[in-house]
Amino acid sequence: MGEESLRKRKGEHTGQEDGQSTQSQEPLTMNLQKQVGLISGICMIVGTIIGSGIFVSPKSVLANVGAVGPCLTIWAACGILATLGALCFAELGTMITKSGGEYPYLMEAFGPIPAFLFSWTSLLVTKPSSFAIICLSFAEYASAPFYPGCDPPQAVIKCLAAAAIVVITIVNSLSVKLGSYLQNFLTAAKMIIVAIIIVSGIVLLAQGKTKNFKDSFTDSKISASSISLAFYNGLWAYDGWNQLNYITEELKNPYRNLPLSIIIGIPLVTVCYVLINISYFTVMTSTELLQSQAVAVTFGDRVLYPASWIVPLFVAFSTIGSANGTCFTAGRLVYVAGREGHMLKVLSYISVKRLTPAPAIIFYGAIAIIYIIPGDINTLINYFSFAVWIFYGLTVLALIVMRFTRKELKRPIRVPIIIPVIVTLVSILLVLAPIISAPELAYLYCVLFILSGLIVYILFVHFKFNWAQKISKPITMHLQMLLEVVPAEEVTE
Repeated sequence: MGEESLRKRKGEHTGQEDGQSTQSQEPLTMNLQKQVGLISGICMIVGTIIGSGIFVSPKSVLANVGAVGPCLTIWAACGILATLGALCFAELGTMITKSGGEYPYLMEAFGPIPAFLFSWTSLLVTKPSSFAIICLSFAEYASAPFYPGCDPPQAVIKCLAAAAIVVITIVNSLSVKLGSYLQNFLTAAKMIIVAIIIVSGIVLLAQGKTKNFKDSFTDSKISASSISLAFYNGLWAYDGWNQLNYITEELKNPYRNLPLSIIIGIPLVTVCYVLINISYFTVMTSTELLQSQAVAVTFGDRVLYPASWIVPLFVAFSTIGSANGTCFTAGRLVYVAGREGHMLKVLSYISVKRLTPAPAIIFYGAIAIIYIIPGDINTLINYFSFAVWIFYGLTVLALIVMRFTRKELKRPIRVPIIIPVIVTLVSILLVLAPIISAPELAYLYCVLFILSGLIVYILFVHFKFNWAQKISKPITMHLQMLLEVVPAEEVTE
């Protein structure tokens, strides 16, 4: 009954109803639409990467290396690593033009188990928890002006963060174009505050405020552990460099726009990050920067007073833009995993009216709201960032493996083999260095959680127990009718 009504509704949208076809109208394909161009692609990268990190916590990089010189070097090196990693992803994205980021590449190179473990870890921990943290950062900045002289109540912050998740989820469920336009607007807003901070720093440097840069490498703390932890914090601020690979199926002319967006977007972010850090150091010593709760706000109070209110306002825009970009892309991972049978089938369905993966986006938003309840999950994220680099390393290794095992695949972009080799080696170092130099049980718990996905895979994906199917079928049918969604059509390539 439900499927029949949905077929009729689908018929309305394709101009085919009651057995009559409208000649003047092309049938509408039930698939994600290619609506993201080059400008939107660059905005997606810049808008997702530049979030709360660069404005709130560059002190974590400084705390690990101890001096201005190594700090700026780490920020530049993180940008180079992100660019190299993204170029590897550009080859993968144009070779296997499927949405879902690392998921389809791991599936092609190593089979379903590593792909499932990636989706299991990403969907339930890394992506929704990072979405939650970005929205909590937004809520803190947005509510701060209403509570001068004291911290906003946790209840207010959590409710505002949950409201932000709901709004972003609704926007991205309703329309790809609307989500894309919102991203473009918020990226423009955050680039204004980036420009204000950079220009202010250049003016201060021109006025001779360079004393904090003298002997910039003295008192530095350099070790394998400190460098890797500094890289973790720096790369967290760069997180999002691979976001376009999650929406490859929605990119117009991906062979051109995917690599161009990467080559323009990530170096632009790197230059901005280094210049912003230089600007911070023109008005703050290393000690003052480490003592600041929110570095950008301290900078605004010292340089932009009495217009310092601009900083928290635009940082709120920046964080909500980053959250929107994260939601836009991560919803596609849920969608692709559902399409492959690795998640509930309904998560791979497309909205009949909106042509968006609405069930996947709603699922993602719901999980993120759960992560808001405990509130402080920064520590958890730090430990799981090492899990993210396990899968980044595996994905780039997949590129090397497929050079030998899948020679028949077309490669419109072909990066020199040395680039994926470097990225794979750096990934191994990033994963192993903190474990060897400062072993903690949290790393073991993280690995155990990833491996627990094997049990889920064996029970529900490999063997497909009948009782699980009996429970999921009526749920799928009712959700299908409620959300007005249908399975995506197979794309013939």
